[in-house]
Amino acid sequence: MNAVAGKEARFDALFSAIDSKNTEAFLSFLTEDARFRFGSAPEVRGRAAIRDAVNGFFSTIAGSKHQLDQVIVDGTTLVCEGSVNYQRLDDHELTVPFVDVLEYAGDQISAYKIYIDISPLYAD
Repeated sequence: MNAVAGKEARFDALFSAIDSKNTEAFLSFLTEDARFRFGSAPEVRGRAAIRDAVNGFFSTIAGSKHQLDQVIVDGTTLVCEGSVNYQRLDDHELTVPFVDVLEYAGDQISAYKIYIDISPLYAD
């Protein structure tokens, strides 16, 4: 059986943690030394640095809701494609596409790479 196949079922909990802005729950999915890159931001390593990066981003939005359209599994890598609806702090909403690439070490994510253009989120 594929090493990542069972991880698809945990996506609801992962994206629920993100959409509820629950950083600690999100971090529980990651290895202690995980690598994380969000869009064009520099990669950060380790839970403490990821916590700071994620909390920084969460402080700039009122909320989010992810919709997954497709999940592809290849060995220990899982790729998901979808869209995310962001609620801005000024109550405006917008939806943008994303692709996430998750690399697993056992049951936890060792690398989380998010391919997204969030520039519309900060446009006037």
